[in-house]
Amino acid sequence: MSQSLFGSVPPSGSSGLSLLERLKQGVQKTRAGFVDKVEDVIHGKKEIDADLLEELEYTLITADIGVRTATDILESIRQRVDRKLVSDAGEIRNLIREHLLGVLEATERPVQRPAAPPMVVLMVGVNGAGKTTTIGKLASRFKAEGRSVLLCAADTFRAAAIEQLEVWGQRSGVEVIRQGQGADPSAVMFDALQSARARGIDTLIVDTAGRLHTKDNLMAELEKMRRTAARVVPEAPHEVWLVMDATTGQNGLEQARKFTESAGVTGIVLTKLDGTAKGGIVVAIARELNLPIRFVGVGEQTGDLLPFEPERFIASLFET
Repeated sequence: MSQSLFGSVPPSGSSGLSLLERLKQGVQKTRAGFVDKVEDVIHGKKEIDADLLEELEYTLITADIGVRTATDILESIRQRVDRKLVSDAGEIRNLIREHLLGVLEATERPVQRPAAPPMVVLMVGVNGAGKTTTIGKLASRFKAEGRSVLLCAADTFRAAAIEQLEVWGQRSGVEVIRQGQGADPSAVMFDALQSARARGIDTLIVDTAGRLHTKDNLMAELEKMRRTAARVVPEAPHEVWLVMDATTGQNGLEQARKFTESAGVTGIVLTKLDGTAKGGIVVAIARELNLPIRFVGVGEQTGDLLPFEPERFIASLFET
């Protein structure tokens, strides 16, 4: 058994594959677009010269790991070459691996756990990132870990959002607290918080309306929801997770910055990682936002939402 964020989980999913093997399958496009290209650049070359470093820089940046991280990696390589600490181009691969792992590990922090239940997780993000689907998958995972879960349908704006969440609730055997479309999201959440606390529910996951980070009134609504949560449950919400679509790449970073400012984001859930060759965005997010990645989505099935661990992620890219 391995430890997840919320308890012990089996080392393999319904497919019988280990978490590492499933992650390897999910990052195949990124491996081909990043690690394999790095190996093509350095293959057969002994000398580390300006041309090699220029090719390497292009490969790093196009993998979406971020300009700052790419610059740091190249500067580290140059310094080691100057000090005669590295001379063989073949060593570059390990240097890149070590640096990326260091970036991801630097942002790791434990999930905030309340002294008494419920733990309140507020889910935020733009439209189309897969937020409601992610909530359904999280509910199934947490319940499989032996936790009692309640869902709050506070996305009262989007047509069919409540019904979509109820479908996921039925699949995972989790109750959904809801009101009608157009209801005040904070009022719905208030009811859910009261219910979760009265029943001793372990985890309350709150769905919120997808919103553009540029809409000040909608961002203010998130702030109101945070204040409401804290009045009912001390220190709630304990976690605010931003659901991001990995295929948006660097374009998603500005969205994430705004959400972090307005909603107090504490972690990232990155969806659709299997659909992009630029999975290096995982590193860029961690570096630029100083936020931990909590889960990554690598497929459509419920079990395809995997807990994120830096070592396992880097191993999935660099190990055959």
